[in-house]
Amino acid sequence: MANRRGFVIAGLIALGAAIVLFLMQRPPICTCGTIKLWHGALDSGNSQHVADWYSLSHVIHGFLFYGAGWIALQRRPLGVRLAMAVAVESAWEILENSPIIIDRYRSATIALGYSGDSILNSVSDIGMMTLGFLFASRAPLWATVALGIGFELVALIVIRDNLALNILMLSFPIDAVRDWQAGL
Repeated sequence: MANRRGFVIAGLIALGAAIVLFLMQRPPICTCGTIKLWHGALDSGNSQHVADWYSLSHVIHGFLFYGAGWIALQRRPLGVRLAMAVAVESAWEILENSPIIIDRYRSATIALGYSGDSILNSVSDIGMMTLGFLFASRAPLWATVALGIGFELVALIVIRDNLALNILMLSFPIDAVRDWQAGL
């Protein structure tokens, strides 16, 4: 029963995040007026559709949140740990779409034209984290670690960005890294 309750609470938290993003006047979908399942270009449509290259980092969030929950909350049901992970991911989605973080992305990273996420993309990011969390709950540790490393390498090769670089560049921007990411 507690497990089911945790899953319901996780869904309600995600819904709450969508409502907060709506109240923050985030666009529900891409302002281009279309909805794409996949948007692979790094342009103004990035972070506006269901999935993009940064979706991989949200799956990795799920891996990491599962690991943290397993360490800190082993005795809690999986649903409760998932609800806590969804709360953290939802808080990040709200913070990520605040003016302070949008401006930080623009000034410290290669995301010069970044204007924040659509609500659709933010909810999808929460869903991607949930998929990563649930995968990690079922898969052997080695498979989760290998997939996480694989996702980081794919994103690094394809778009010259990934979760590790995103954290680095938001925290401690390095001109040489930014130049490399920009292809200079």
